[in-house]
Order: sequence, then C-alpha cells, then structure tokens
Amino acid sequence: MRGGFRLDVKQASPFIELRHQLHQIPEPGFQEFKTQQHLLNYLETLPEHRRIIRTWKTGILVKVPGKNPKKCIGYRTDMDGLPMEEQTSYPFGSLHEGYMHACGHDMHMAIALGILTHFVHHETDDDLLFIFQPAEEGPGGALPMLKSPEFNEWRPDVIFALHVAPEYPVGTIALRPGLLFANTSELFIDLHGTGGHAARPHLANDMVIACAQLVQQLQTIVSRNLDPLDAAIITIGKIEAGTKQNIIADHARLEGTIRTKSIESMNLVKSRIRELVRGIETGFQCRADIDWGCNYCQVYNDEKWTKSFMEFVDKHTPYELVQCDESMAGEDFGYFLNEIPGFMFWLGVETPYGLHHPQMEPRDEAIPVAVSVMTKYLEHLGNRPQT
Repeated sequence: MRGGFRLDVKQASPFIELRHQLHQIPEPGFQEFKTQQHLLNYLETLPEHRRIIRTWKTGILVKVPGKNPKKCIGYRTDMDGLPMEEQTSYPFGSLHEGYMHACGHDMHMAIALGILTHFVHHETDDDLLFIFQPAEEGPGGALPMLKSPEFNEWRPDVIFALHVAPEYPVGTIALRPGLLFANTSELFIDLHGTGGHAARPHLANDMVIACAQLVQQLQTIVSRNLDPLDAAIITIGKIEAGTKQNIIADHARLEGTIRTKSIESMNLVKSRIRELVRGIETGFQCRADIDWGCNYCQVYNDEKWTKSFMEFVDKHTPYELVQCDESMAGEDFGYFLNEIPGFMFWLGVETPYGLHHPQMEPRDEAIPVAVSVMTKYLEHLGNRPQT
C-alpha cells in the first residue's frame, strides 16, 4: 500500500508565510538584495552550530553538516522575479512596481527553506548543501555560480531541484529521465538603414520593410530547414521601429527567443539566422547586428537518479507520480546537471494561468507536498543503513 509522511498545511504555515513575504519583493537578476537579506534574516534564526552560511553575489549557499559524511547532496532554488505588472487577487501582491514572481521562485525559495529547516533539526549522515541561486530569468546565474570558488569548495556529488507546474493538480509530481527542458537562446537583431520623409521613400532606406521581410524569413527555418521529427521554436516577441507615422525608420529591432531539443538543432538554427540576416543586409543595403543574449543549455535528468526518485515517490509517498513529456521551456539548472548528476521535477500547483502570466496564482497547498517529499527522499539518501 502506498503511504508515507505527509506534511499538512498547518505544519507548513511558517513557510507559506515566508512565501507570501518573498512574493512581495520580486527583484531582477543579480539585484535580489532585499530577497537575499530576507532569506539571511530567517537563516540566522536557525541553530548556528547546524548551518554554515556563505553568500555569492546576491545568492546564498548553506551547508548543513552530516554526522559522518561520505558525500554531499545538493538542493537548488532560484530567487529572481520577472519584469511584469502583477494582476493577481493575492492580498500579498508585489510591492515592487513592474516586477512580479510569475514563475514560482517565491514558492521555490519557501520550499527550500522548509527542507533546510527540517535538516537543521534532524541530522543525517551526509552533508547537505542548499543553493539559493540568483538570476535564473536572466542574465543567468547558474553557470557563474557553478564556476565560483565558493560553490566548488562545497561542490555536491548529486543535485536536485523542482519547478512549479500550473497545469498539474496539487499533489502531483511529474518528471522523466533524459530531456526535461529545452536548449534556449535569446535573440536580438538590429537593422540600420537611412531615415527620411514618408513622401520621399526613394531617398531613404526603410528598416520597417526590411524588418517585416526578416520576420517572415525567420519562420521558414523550423518549417524548411529542420527535420520534421525534431522540434524547435523561433518566436519574435517584440519589434521596435520608427518614431512617427510620416518618418521612414532608419532603425528596427527584433527581440525573440529560440528553443530546441538538441544542441545540434540550436547550432543549425543560429547558422540559418546568420545567413538570412546577411541576405537582408545585401537585399536591403543595410547593416545588421545579431546578439544571442542569454543562452541556457538543456535540462537533462540523470536516468539512474530520476528512476530512483520516481520509484521512491511511487512506493513511499501518497502523491501522484506522472511521467511527463519534454518541455520547450528553458531553465539554467541545466548547467548544474551538465556537471553533476541529478534531476529536476515538476510540482503541481493547480492554477489556470501559466508560467510568466500576470495572473498566475500557484496554490500554497503545494508547499507542504514538496517539503514532505524532498525531506523524506533526502533522508532516504543521506542516512546509510546501520551495519
């Protein structure tokens, strides 16, 4: 019979309250100053002899020493918010105008604090490392943190993380071995021509026309250059050009994103973008600049560790286990998994509005689900059988 430890909402209320407090102070990547201080204020209330705290930029590393460590188990959470105006019904809405926790990082941090607090009071054999990583939404905090001396002094042997999933009910854990999140790249293209009067187009070089042609051409890459059995996305989400209706624009800027299932496909897509942009330069006698912005590698779950966790959830918890499909979303946790075995899983939070939506309202009841699952799983890993 399936069963297992279940933390109820009442027991989790301190961490639900922390989530509400963190939700009110979303900040951009590498500017999570209030967030970092709020976390440190809480961490400093925990018994000093059971936790060692270090900071890295606006992030935090917390080591919980084991009784007889033979390995170090890592757990990572992200910290930053998104530049968007909140439209939820929460009484604890964002106090920072133009910023919102619309990707669940407030929940991620509260869950990490819940797990950490448990292990401060319940010692395991092995060391635990809790990683509060800034700048997941950009410009990317995982890779520089992974390379930092602070991280590498306490480098874990295995690492885990979660991400909220609006589409799944509370009480659902979803993951899969192998590819979970796609490779991603930002895309910024600037086109430079010659401005002029709308009545004299022959004396100008109109970048609105060039921009329109380029957008059309970019959409042929996935449909005509990529294997139909592969998957990729090129989305242009923002275009800026011109200053007034009767002035021909001398500059146009396209901003978008690229998502692919493989590194090879990402390289192919970028190569074709370069070729098409060169064609626009020649055809429209203009100059173009390409900036790939922030690039994230795929999140690829280690097969052994993922199957171990899936078996544990199925046999030892009361929660629903789902083997999900790949997602074309991006997550810089993939950089950790490139070097350290582990996995990321989806946590059901049951809200009709998806990630990065101004009305997304993840349910607090998901916090005790994640805390109970991960505390029991980490206890299972961190305590060796007595001989």
